[in-house]
Amino acid sequence: MEIYNVPEIARDVFWVGSKDWNRRMFDALVPLPQGTSYNAYLVKGKEKTALIDTVNPGFEKEFEEKINLVSSLEKLDYLIMNHAEPDHSSAIRYIMDRAPDSVLVTTDRGVKMASLYHDLPDTRIKVVAEGDSLELGGKTLHFIEAPWLHWPETMFTYLPEDEVLFPCDFFGAHTAQGVYDEDLEDLIPLAKRYYGEIMMPFGKMGAKALAKIKDLNIKIIAPSHGPIYKNPRRILEPYAKWTAGETENKALIVYVSMWGSTELMVRTIAETLLKEGIDVVMYDLAVSDTGDIARELVDSRAIILGAPTVLAGMHPLALYGTYLVKALNPPAKYGVILGSFGWGGGALKQAGEILVPSKMEVVGTLQVKGKPREEDLKKVEEIGRELAQKMRI
Repeated sequence: MEIYNVPEIARDVFWVGSKDWNRRMFDALVPLPQGTSYNAYLVKGKEKTALIDTVNPGFEKEFEEKINLVSSLEKLDYLIMNHAEPDHSSAIRYIMDRAPDSVLVTTDRGVKMASLYHDLPDTRIKVVAEGDSLELGGKTLHFIEAPWLHWPETMFTYLPEDEVLFPCDFFGAHTAQGVYDEDLEDLIPLAKRYYGEIMMPFGKMGAKALAKIKDLNIKIIAPSHGPIYKNPRRILEPYAKWTAGETENKALIVYVSMWGSTELMVRTIAETLLKEGIDVVMYDLAVSDTGDIARELVDSRAIILGAPTVLAGMHPLALYGTYLVKALNPPAKYGVILGSFGWGGGALKQAGEILVPSKMEVVGTLQVKGKPREEDLKKVEEIGRELAQKMRI
């Protein structure tokens, strides 16, 4: 038996999750510079015990030992599945095999999603819907459907006696550091990065979920990744802005440059915007962490793409960046596309086609052959001034 930290986050409510200190990539897409955690919680009532979510593959034995430190796993009554993604549900069968009388509790959609990963008989599944509850004896679990945050079956679980909200991925942050929000000074930038990577495409559904919980008394928010919030307002207030699509007077510039021509153009528009009082953040896609870009997409009012042409199309990194913007569906209102080519163009046309479904107004585009001349850079300045004027309105 190893020595484990199993904090009691509220009376008879224990964190029994795992910290993955060395993980550096999630879904082969999301960089994890600080690792992550897979938070799971054990709630002990006077009569029954419930486990909320499980852990990532590879942490099952540790998970079992932590549960047994505070309660007998064999006597577990309920396993609550807020979300079916494997980092939270993969240990369901492992746990239920060791708790023979336990019942899986999830939504109707959750049953269908769980069946993709687990073979459970109907007699061991309890379907719940919005407003349903479970009595544990002195503790009650209320269920709130929160579809598309960020899978269709997601729900929140609320413990009114201790005023604890378990929202699974919502309000999360990818970091293995800290137990509570007060432990991390830079937590909100990490949470913003996480929101941009995971939740931003579902902003409207996030706003609906916030409306559902606004009248609840919440002392603790216990998400499934990152620290637990003892100060819920610290995350509720930024989430209200992010889900509403509020933007700052800020332009995000993402670019690739092969021989310096495109870089000269984006640096020119950056300086123009700075002169006009616009905040600017700029990332070279060849060397940047896409998580940082996702974080800035959350509240940038404008996006400027710098994309050179390679073989009659966008540079592959610029193509990836453009698809990322399209997929994450940021709230940016304005866009600019700049690029260069040697013997044949095509990047701007391809970028425009990809971004057509977005709601961004493309303020200006410019493609130059070879190195931009003085008259080209003057055109870039003009586009920058027009963009700044629109951003200030």
